[in-house]
Amino acid sequence: MEEYLDTIKQIIADLHPELDDEDRDGLVADGILDSYDIITIITQLADEFDAVITADKITPENFDSARSIAELVDEILNA
Repeated sequence: MEEYLDTIKQIIADLHPELDDEDRDGLVADGILDSYDIITIITQLADEFDAVITADKITPENFDSARSIAELVDEILNA
């Protein structure tokens, strides 16, 4: 999972350069990531890691932090 984290943090930083902490929780809950951002992240995860994220995995909990996104990628790739 750790091997995905830096790339995911960079994706988040590219989407929201105003964030000073890509490690923060609450990215969805606090309204930082919107639906467009999530679709962009999903697309970039597919490009970077060949991780196909199905609709049932697109939940606020799975996209609320860089760590939760990395856990999701790890789960998908190691299933």
